[in-house]
Amino acid sequence: MLFDSFDAHKVLVIAPLRVARDTWPAEIEKWNHLKDLKYSIAIGSEKKRISALMEKADIYIINRENVKWLIEDSSLPFDFDTVIIDELSSFKNHQAKRFRSLMKVRPKIKRIVGLTGTPASNGLMDLWAEFRLLDMGERLGKFIGKYREEYFVPDKRNQQIIFSYKPKLGAEKAIYNKISDITISMKGSDYLKLPELIVNKVEVNLSEKEIKTLDTMKKDLVATIDQDEITASNAAALSNKLLQMANGAVYDDNQNVIHIHDRKLDALEDLIESANGKPVLIAYWFKHDLKRISKKFDVKQIKTSNDIKNWNSGQIPIALIHPASAGHGLNLQTGGSTLIWFGLTWSLELYQQTNARLWRQGQTDTVVIHHLLSKDTIDEQVMKALQGKDDIQSALINAVKVNLQTGGNKNG
Repeated sequence: MLFDSFDAHKVLVIAPLRVARDTWPAEIEKWNHLKDLKYSIAIGSEKKRISALMEKADIYIINRENVKWLIEDSSLPFDFDTVIIDELSSFKNHQAKRFRSLMKVRPKIKRIVGLTGTPASNGLMDLWAEFRLLDMGERLGKFIGKYREEYFVPDKRNQQIIFSYKPKLGAEKAIYNKISDITISMKGSDYLKLPELIVNKVEVNLSEKEIKTLDTMKKDLVATIDQDEITASNAAALSNKLLQMANGAVYDDNQNVIHIHDRKLDALEDLIESANGKPVLIAYWFKHDLKRISKKFDVKQIKTSNDIKNWNSGQIPIALIHPASAGHGLNLQTGGSTLIWFGLTWSLELYQQTNARLWRQGQTDTVVIHHLLSKDTIDEQVMKALQGKDDIQSALINAVKVNLQTGGNKNG
């Protein structure tokens, strides 16, 4: 597009921070046919970003958090005719500043491409904002309200307040037909030779004392809410507590950590030992999980470019990542093939993307993904929702309702 057909003249790539900083430069330099491509990375301090954007280059790479700054605050002209959005799903919220800012300059952009492996991780409603950016509302409409009215009906509600929507009969097919002419869906396993994937559930059993502790805590949670009126907002807060308890600790109202059990830490130790010295990548969710794992094992968090290089060169035996900060775009496949989920997330997008850090092109070994699950707790509902690709919000609310049943049962 730049040098053969001259369809593009100045390209802007918008990506997650680590992907912009590490992955795009690494990929450009990896391929021989891209050796003449000049790129400039506009991240870091404002001074560094401005300097990078003033350089003469073919491609300018910026992290998505600085989209608003570039368009509204930098005083630099927005003269990019081509925009590539790496992880288009991060623009699925039409009320977000990054979406609104990009829409302001969208008419100036002649060609825009969105890349994502999870375009509708939380349902078809996600697609509206993404395609509003791509075609300015030509296919799914210019207004979210009209899109919602045409393809969805209310689902979870409390009298007049609607918390979620579900697609009308035939809506999925109709939406896919609308967007099919500008959408290419390519499954990696159909085009790339991917290694074997083994998904494993490792159940841990809580003692009677630990179950009693969880039941006591659940009763305290139940006291704060009428179970028959669980909404999306308070269900998220309650499931957050339940997930913490399943992992072995929980924050109280003063952010102090209350220890409950070490069952997952013990199981994690067994998995690390069974790896027989092979590098292990651990996905954690809560800060107290990070502290407890770090206290028990000699681990290294993957946060910087140097950490990524050290992991991929085999210098880190046990690494820790947080799905929200390392879930997209990072190439970690050359450093190991074993991933352990210490605690789960409701986000299907982050779950799939984190797994894809190891199970991707370039991986030479069989990839094993372990899930540490506390038996008879909310872990089981989350795992089921992720595997079934259920509507996450509905699954979350239902799981909370199940787990908040108290009195004589073993649900955690």
